[in-house]
Amino acid sequence: MRILIVHNAYQQRGGEDAVVESETRLLRSREHEVRVFTRHNDEIQGLGKGALAQKTLWSRDSVAEINDTVSKWRPDIVHVHNTFPLISPSVYWAVAAQGIPVVQTLHNFRLICPQAMFLREGRVCEDCLGHSTWRAVTRGCYRNSKLQSAVLTGMLGLHRSIGTYRNKVTRYIALNDFCRRKFIEGGLPADKVVVKPNFVDYPAPTAADRQGFLFVGRLSVEKGIGALAEAARHVPEVPIRIAGTGPEAHLLQDVPNATMLGALGGDDVRRQMETATALILPSIWYENFPRTLVEAFAAGLPVIGSRLGALEELIEDGVTGLLFDPGDAGQLASKIRWAQSNVTAMAEMGHHARARYEKNFTADKNYEQLIYIYRDAILAAKMK
Repeated sequence: MRILIVHNAYQQRGGEDAVVESETRLLRSREHEVRVFTRHNDEIQGLGKGALAQKTLWSRDSVAEINDTVSKWRPDIVHVHNTFPLISPSVYWAVAAQGIPVVQTLHNFRLICPQAMFLREGRVCEDCLGHSTWRAVTRGCYRNSKLQSAVLTGMLGLHRSIGTYRNKVTRYIALNDFCRRKFIEGGLPADKVVVKPNFVDYPAPTAADRQGFLFVGRLSVEKGIGALAEAARHVPEVPIRIAGTGPEAHLLQDVPNATMLGALGGDDVRRQMETATALILPSIWYENFPRTLVEAFAAGLPVIGSRLGALEELIEDGVTGLLFDPGDAGQLASKIRWAQSNVTAMAEMGHHARARYEKNFTADKNYEQLIYIYRDAILAAKMK
């Protein structure tokens, strides 16, 4: 199969970029022909506001490049990950015009929420769900800018009105059932939205003495860093290792039992996971499917996570981890203290987490799901 992967890479590398790389390697390892069309947000630095807004709405240069690649190489399918802001939804039109099916992975909620996270002032906000997104402009939801929010709202309004999302994408991939329901509620056609989770390719963890707790991720508001810092202060006897950087790092700097590891590479993260008692995932937004969660399960590491959105479905309370109310530092501290005192129970949860990984989140399982989606999309395109 010939597969063209399309992705607008972020300035700060994140889980989405890692997923694109992992799926590309996976497909190539199964002897598919894969090409990757990328734009990088570093290009934004040389653009004026007007030019950037125009590209966000409809990128003529991306359309031209995609048209050239598709017409010459003739892929069987085009798999899009991110189009914002430099590629734009115009890519769907370019590919569809040549009769090639389009698959779009929904890594965040950008198509139904300009801010992409359903988060406002530290709380979940669904005011735009199933409605026009004009409220995002008046509130400056995207980067606290009414102008940038207006551009995003304009992009969504334009492509909703001309049927881009409804007619030019053959299949959407949501990362779990919770997210699928949200996207359908937001207006995407139910028959086009399928579920395929993220994956990692990890061997069974080596036997190791597990001590302390671990956080891995960007130190930002949506990740619940405030609650994590406060909870850590409630349990000063419990060591907590922090892997990551970000604007909320200062909240943890003076917490005596928090060890700041900085940004770590994949191998170092895995070593940290294989020696921790539990991963702490205190997000206050609707996480789609954090790679850290599947990495933890693969490492036999239970997860203490927020009882919110997809996390409530992905973490089975008392089986593969523990749940607490989002933002409740006292409750999080209580869960940490219980886990510290119940090592045997946490080890058993770790075994269940690894079993859940082996059943649902391996490379082989993910490949089967991805190829099924591709073939289904190809068949649907032929039947038009």
